[in-house]
Amino acid sequence: MSADDIDQSGAPLMEHLAELRTRLIWSVSAFMVALVLCYTVSDPIFNFLTHPICRAMAARHQACGLTMIKLQEGFFVAIRISAIGGLVLSFPIISYQLWRFVAPGLYKKERAAFLPFLLASPAMFLLGAAFAYYLILPMAFGFFLSFQQPGPTPGTLAPDGSGAALAQAGITFQGSIEAYLALTTTFIVAFGLCFQLPVLLTLMGKAGLVTSKALVGTRRYAVLLILVLAAVVTPPDVVSQLLLFSVVYGLYEISIILIRRIEKKREAELRAEGLWDEDEDAEK
Repeated sequence: MSADDIDQSGAPLMEHLAELRTRLIWSVSAFMVALVLCYTVSDPIFNFLTHPICRAMAARHQACGLTMIKLQEGFFVAIRISAIGGLVLSFPIISYQLWRFVAPGLYKKERAAFLPFLLASPAMFLLGAAFAYYLILPMAFGFFLSFQQPGPTPGTLAPDGSGAALAQAGITFQGSIEAYLALTTTFIVAFGLCFQLPVLLTLMGKAGLVTSKALVGTRRYAVLLILVLAAVVTPPDVVSQLLLFSVVYGLYEISIILIRRIEKKREAELRAEGLWDEDEDAEK
């Protein structure tokens, strides 16, 4: 191979690296701008995230309040809110830059197949986040708050009649803002990722990595895995566990239906082109 051949083979690589750098610059810039914008409204965002705990405490006739235990805690909470909000706000631009970088290397059919998944992923994440915020968090916080207990009324005597004051410690929730935000965002992100299941499985089915028959065959194991997930993610409350199981298992069944439609469409296209192998289909 001559020096000219090496230069010609290296040129496309340099062009791809320059294109990648441009896309990264746009993505990082969009994220930084969104982060600054979210920082200016971090208090309203945090107030919105405290609605579930405030409603749960109001149901117990308690005043809603969180504590700033460490001096710098409020600042780091604002930074965390800004980072998460900035990522969500800038995701359309980041995904567009990703699409612009990947699309030139795809065929027309591949671009048409990949684009719906790129649009469905954030939509399903937001749906999962809303499910956690409006349904799971209120039940979870209600369960956690049930472990409180009131302290003794002043002047209450011990049951042995000794005249001594009753020794009983009251348990009252006084959560820190950092711990509360970490718990809340963990729930929201976890459920947002759980709702990516049909997107991931359907994309794998589109690529031929999984089949609907294989998913049906592993259904019993999927049920067990989802039950374990529901027991770990949600509090030990039967209602919330059954709710999470029903939703995630429903998404699993939806994935099977979507992959079957993809397989039928692929089979029809291959039959039209005369490339369908009946023997191979019988073996499956």
